[in-house]
Amino acid sequence: MKDEDFMRAALEQARIAGSCDEVPVGAVVVLDGEIVGRGFNQPIGRNDPTAHAEVMALRDAGTRLSNYRLPGCELYVTLEPCAMCSGAIMHSRIARVVYGARDPKTGVAGSVIDLFAELRLNHHAQISGGVLADECGSLLSGFFAARRRRTLLA
Repeated sequence: MKDEDFMRAALEQARIAGSCDEVPVGAVVVLDGEIVGRGFNQPIGRNDPTAHAEVMALRDAGTRLSNYRLPGCELYVTLEPCAMCSGAIMHSRIARVVYGARDPKTGVAGSVIDLFAELRLNHHAQISGGVLADECGSLLSGFFAARRRRTLLA
């Protein structure tokens, strides 16, 4: 499978989040061409500020692989990771992160800062951005536009 195929799987997870009225971000963890973890944003539904898509996918992969470390795994996420998720990615030893849309407000894989390039940190994942960026970004912008319309009508 190609990066685009795995990003489409992450987009499926993002759509699940949107259907739950969560910010539509989704993620999958891949090992040797197979999806071993899936996650979508759930902080509202779980009352858990750490329940971002990336963290949920890492938890799922860790459970499935019976290991808190995920060496050799790749993470595909529809939105550039935030600082919290990037820390979890580093601690899990993910080898590569592929994201869709950039996040100019909280993204730390190059937009606001680049934590993955910080040489003083212990682990460095390879980063690739912009995979299906338009589709990932459209899902997010459509969600927030609908939310603003609902607020105006309320």
